[in-house]
Amino acid sequence: MLDRFSYRILGTTVAGFFLILMLLAGTARAQDDVKALFNGLGSANFQQADEIVKGIAKTGDPKVVPGLEAFAAGDLYVRKSDNQVFITKSAGSNLALIDPVTGETTGEEAKGAMTKVKVNNNLRRSIRAAIGGLTLMSPDRGVRLAAAESVLKSPSADSLEPLDAAIAAEKDPEVRGVLEEARAVSILNSDRSVEDKKAAIETIKVKGGRDAIGILSSVAGSVDESLRPDIDAAIASIESSLVFADAAQNVWYGLSLGSVLLLAAIGLAITFGVMGIINMAHGEMVMLGAYSTFVVQNIIRTSYPSLFDWSLAIALPVAILVTGAVGLVIERGVIRFLYGRPLETLLATWGISLILQQAVRTIFGPTNQEVGNPSWMSGAFELGGLTITWNRLWIIVFALAVFFALLMLLKRSAFGLQMRAVTQNRRMASSMGIRTPWVDAFTFALGSSIAGMAGVALSQIDNVSPNLGQSYIIDSFMVVVFGGVGNLWGTLVGAFSLGILNKFLEPYAGAVLGKILVLVLIILFIQKRPRGLFALKGRAVEA
Repeated sequence: MLDRFSYRILGTTVAGFFLILMLLAGTARAQDDVKALFNGLGSANFQQADEIVKGIAKTGDPKVVPGLEAFAAGDLYVRKSDNQVFITKSAGSNLALIDPVTGETTGEEAKGAMTKVKVNNNLRRSIRAAIGGLTLMSPDRGVRLAAAESVLKSPSADSLEPLDAAIAAEKDPEVRGVLEEARAVSILNSDRSVEDKKAAIETIKVKGGRDAIGILSSVAGSVDESLRPDIDAAIASIESSLVFADAAQNVWYGLSLGSVLLLAAIGLAITFGVMGIINMAHGEMVMLGAYSTFVVQNIIRTSYPSLFDWSLAIALPVAILVTGAVGLVIERGVIRFLYGRPLETLLATWGISLILQQAVRTIFGPTNQEVGNPSWMSGAFELGGLTITWNRLWIIVFALAVFFALLMLLKRSAFGLQMRAVTQNRRMASSMGIRTPWVDAFTFALGSSIAGMAGVALSQIDNVSPNLGQSYIIDSFMVVVFGGVGNLWGTLVGAFSLGILNKFLEPYAGAVLGKILVLVLIILFIQKRPRGLFALKGRAVEA
């Protein structure tokens, strides 16, 4: 016989069993109700379908999202024999049938036995809003952000309730900001009070940006006349703030361009300053550095794909060695026989540049080559209204690191001391036992190596092609001349100054005319200061 305690356990077990049965029955009924809504789409017109979509969204069940997505994509079909609606996928000559609620495959039907459920753009907007509302509470941050952006693009009064719940639960600042903006836009498209709509206009104004102007302009014709002054004032406020934001964005773009010019020009600055050589093949050193990155990434992709995020760290010493060796061969093989003959040196280096370009075309082909961004250099982020891409930011950091490393090399190392001695007085340096020919050779190799590093960086933001270096050689010479031949600080200031000036001129004069204006301004500047911003006394001056 069972004691009282055993009866209690048995009773609890039975009660739990019946509770589970009731829950399962309730779940089955809920699924049947949602399935009935989907089946209603088979015979509904567009207006009725819109109401059905809203009904499906009100269930709050995220399992209906695949069915709604299939409806928007035109993959929802109704079976003619019993008016049942399914998600379909091609299965040879037949269609595989998938339940839009459970996602289970239920069989196959001939294509002739099924009819597509029609959908138009208005319905697609309603579906996007419904999907957004259903995924606002997802545990995945990316899903929540995408859902909030979906509701923002397709605002609706029906979205207000799920938006309020999502905002109350949201902890991520970025997602919460998009949710609040979506709620404000949805309020403007609802029958809420004038006070609520004024608060929504203020929310959109605080958010700011060009998207906010577009949102306010789109609702201006459909809101109460009493709200027009608030909308106009908000648009005017956003536009005035955008003037400063645009100026700040131009400064950022200028710094980004300046870092590229600094990398391309810094090697040229020390070569030109120490040796007085106008090296027309300097751009091809940049190009060789970029192709070194391409080769390293190809090897990593095929043999060691897990190391791709380290590809630039591996490519950097490879580019330094390749371009440094090529520079050393050029100096020892050609340039050392042409010192004191600037025209012949210019023509010889120009010929070398053509040879290097053609060699690369023969090996790699004339088309652009794909060089990928590691994950830490991909994407962008917002900072005070500015859009900052990671690859540009890291290039600025890299350019400054190269600059200060080179500065330390010149100021603190024995080689730097010899290089400065040769720059200031070649005869005296030679009489003190410095082997000036080898200083020239290694200086040229150093300048070429720095150009190779520039190529590694440029491969992340520009097309890698045989003509890559030609895009920067003229600008590099302008930076060197403007900053002061052989002066590294002058090169730094000149690069960032010309970069910012270019970006401020481009919106008004265009890219080509902007460069022409910069060239004219530099010519006028050189007339007043022939030695550039920071003059450096060297061999070229003594001559």
